[in-house]
Amino acid sequence: MNSSFKALIFAFIVLITLCSFSQNTNKELFNRIDTYLESSVKNGFSGVVLVSKKGEIILSKGYGWADRKNKIPNSPSTVYNIGSVTKQFTASAILKLVEQKKIKISDKISSYFNQTPQDKRDISIHQLLTHTSGISNKTGGFRYNEVSKEQFLKEFFESELQSKPGTEHLYANANYIMLTAIIESVSGQTYSSFLNEYLFEPSQMKSTGYKSINFNTDRLAHGYYYNRNDEQWTDWGTTQQHLPYNQKHWYSIGKGDIHSTVEDLYKWHVALKNNVVLASETRLVQETPYVAENDEKTSFYGYGWAISQSNRNTNIVAHNGSNGLYFADFVRFIDDDVVVIYMTNVFLGRESEYVAREIGKMIFDINYNPTPISKNIYELVHEFMKTNPSVNAEKLPEFLKKELKNEFNDHAILNRIGYSRLNKEDRPDWALELLKLNVKLFPKDGNLWDSLGEAYLKYNQKEKAIHSYTKAVELGSEGSMKTLNELLKKQ
Repeated sequence: MNSSFKALIFAFIVLITLCSFSQNTNKELFNRIDTYLESSVKNGFSGVVLVSKKGEIILSKGYGWADRKNKIPNSPSTVYNIGSVTKQFTASAILKLVEQKKIKISDKISSYFNQTPQDKRDISIHQLLTHTSGISNKTGGFRYNEVSKEQFLKEFFESELQSKPGTEHLYANANYIMLTAIIESVSGQTYSSFLNEYLFEPSQMKSTGYKSINFNTDRLAHGYYYNRNDEQWTDWGTTQQHLPYNQKHWYSIGKGDIHSTVEDLYKWHVALKNNVVLASETRLVQETPYVAENDEKTSFYGYGWAISQSNRNTNIVAHNGSNGLYFADFVRFIDDDVVVIYMTNVFLGRESEYVAREIGKMIFDINYNPTPISKNIYELVHEFMKTNPSVNAEKLPEFLKKELKNEFNDHAILNRIGYSRLNKEDRPDWALELLKLNVKLFPKDGNLWDSLGEAYLKYNQKEKAIHSYTKAVELGSEGSMKTLNELLKKQ
């Protein structure tokens, strides 16, 4: 056997061994991620996850229900509201116009809108893209209220700037709504048609769109929230049912509410990676860290993407988004060629926001296994109340610590539930005990003492009410002073 043939056989054996090792490693990774998510389903988790490593999809799977009533499970083809992940599509549309030489990043908005007032004339497209325009994050109304483009522009131009344009980063949805108005003005197309023609169709994304969707609406995931007053999960429906039926959607467009699937978002990642939609130079411009998002300078904003570094000093390009019910996270570990795409239609708590990052830790640390996502904290409190008499209230913090795998430290939870119960209970029971427990847990919060005083008043325990309101005033609750003075006058 000659040496070259031996080398060929050796290379073949090495290749087979490496492939086998890779398959086993990926299977083990799949099992670890799947176990984490399936364990979370038992606590109410519902969503879809796709994980890709070096161009190979390791996991693409749905968990829980897309539609509970009709028993439609989540799957990789379930369509979700992706929230502010929308922003990188809007930014990409702007950059496509730059490539078409129809606009420049340095252009001022006064070039496109004659009615621009003096204080906003020098706001540039770059500043809109990086949230450094100075516009307030309160500019614009509730996302699903009707408002025309003209009304939004009027509000934008009449609003008070929070800082001089170009000096500070302040994340504000109005920046990306304004970018959408520019896209429509320059292209002569609607936002939806421009994105479809230049972004979605070239990327083969057939299940992505804003309002103009062309797939079966049964594929839309319903949003669910825990109603703490009714003490049960409630079906909010789908975003399509809440968006204005007409074109007066200018509190929503451009900054959020695009619909997509994990499969389509992965196609988008591949299209970006292979320069299908934008040139490689343009993509680098989009993923440049222009401005710090926080004082620690651990994350920077590019054009529709947030850029940060892993603890391995590799680049992460990501963006998440939510409308308060749905949550999506699109995380690209650029240097590692790893992608994690995550969507959920059930917000259980802050842990629901960390799923993609937890999976990222699992990918790069074979010994890392996160604890399952806990139940919604309001649901946990109500569960405890249903199985315990109110005299056991002081056992609640330990129960929550056990279930949440963490110390209970939120001042507002018991206050909200206590208030809700106060409207339902005619005699002292859980409402009073929860509010008493809350001031014991957080004795320096004047607002909590005020709430306890209100409960004591309802149950005609005036001396205790006076004590509670006195504590509230001492701790700076100015609104408690009037009630306290009235009680003292009646003594």
